[in-house]
Amino acid sequence: KRVTLVEQGERVGGKMNLVQQDGFTFDTGPSLVTMPFVLRDLFAVAGERMADHLTLEPVEPLTRYFFPDGVRFDASADLDRMTAAIGALNPADADRYRRFLDRAHGLYDRTADAFLLNPLSWRSLLRQNPLDLLRIDALPTVADRTARSFESPHLQQIFNRFATYNGSSPFLAPATLNVIAWVEYGLGGFYVRGGLYRIAAELAALAERTGVTIRLNAPVEEITVAAGRATGVRLTSGEVLSADAVVVNADVVDAHRRLLPGVAAKRRRKLERLEPSLSGVVLLLGLDGQTPGLAHHNIVFSDDYEREFAQLRAGIPADDPTIYVAVPSQTDPELAPPDCEGWFVLVNAPFTSDRFRWTDDATAAYRDLVLNKLSRFGFDVHSRIRTEQSWTPETLESRYGANRGAIYGLASNSRLTAFRRPGNRSPDVRGLYFASGSVHPGGGIPLVLLSGHHAATLLLADDPR
Repeated sequence: KRVTLVEQGERVGGKMNLVQQDGFTFDTGPSLVTMPFVLRDLFAVAGERMADHLTLEPVEPLTRYFFPDGVRFDASADLDRMTAAIGALNPADADRYRRFLDRAHGLYDRTADAFLLNPLSWRSLLRQNPLDLLRIDALPTVADRTARSFESPHLQQIFNRFATYNGSSPFLAPATLNVIAWVEYGLGGFYVRGGLYRIAAELAALAERTGVTIRLNAPVEEITVAAGRATGVRLTSGEVLSADAVVVNADVVDAHRRLLPGVAAKRRRKLERLEPSLSGVVLLLGLDGQTPGLAHHNIVFSDDYEREFAQLRAGIPADDPTIYVAVPSQTDPELAPPDCEGWFVLVNAPFTSDRFRWTDDATAAYRDLVLNKLSRFGFDVHSRIRTEQSWTPETLESRYGANRGAIYGLASNSRLTAFRRPGNRSPDVRGLYFASGSVHPGGGIPLVLLSGHHAATLLLADDPR
């Protein structure tokens, strides 16, 4: 069978993209690779070795955390190093960390088959040990579990942060999401030499080597449907491409809203009632000079994490936000001009609504709020900015078709979140499949790749040709 990929942008990758400006190269999407075996397996399926195309390097420390009270903490995937750092912060929590990580590892073992590595279905659930499904820690929240696991409020805040990896609140999301701690600290976090956009570029090249035709700058106007079956796509140019099956990796809510007019209206209304994930404000900063004290990945925490998430859930930007600062040029100097560094700054923000409008003035004011907070932590870069861009939730919504600007698709702010995420096969249109961070199994590099695997598995099961 012939496969054609139509991409609305000038390059593949969606939110995994890049900006090249004034000698700086910025990754604009994911900044860390986890579960690298998923990427390695994808190359192997195509008969190639990932190592021949991508160089993955472990990041150490994984993240440097800064707290308002002056505490600084370096997190590591090295168990002994991490345990020693925790012991220096609060001796009683060193052994607690090992127990917490063992618990997270158990969550991974109990959820991987049914919720990650296979298409979500009653068949996959029935294959599970029923006791395992009862032991996925779905009743307490992430914050409940971390409060029981650690004495130190600093450690509680560090491990609460993992709920934000899929755009959720640790005070609402089920403790099942603590599995992310094992994925990062147990399996490790990696950087891709040359920047993470290399993943998208190399996968595109791999696809073309296997016979896929890639058409850029080819936005889709409509998924064509006849007699309840997907028959192809109509481009905005008016060109119609016929197909036996269609795989959509646009946001699933936006796809139903824009690309399936008059089709699956009941499904669209149901999807639109689900809570979108958090969005974000992004600053791309090209700076003169180097910044002492920063690691590759950095988190500057808010003083009141629970208040921060309450504001986000109320639909307004936090007035004391937690700030993520990635400085990949520390690891990969070629991403910035000599004696310069590029910052990717991300702040959680509410998805778009009538409760807040990102006007030019509001965006500029929030940019200043973020930079001023960094200054108070000792990182004043105002006079060093050579080039910059500011993105808001509305940028993400318009540029990538992200439903209400959501970065991670749908939020996980309920106990049944794993069962409510849309699947990879359309229940309404035959021959229509979905693969993205907005469908099963979720957002982030490995899970998005797995969603593609699941969509392909279902497509081939439905049509062995």
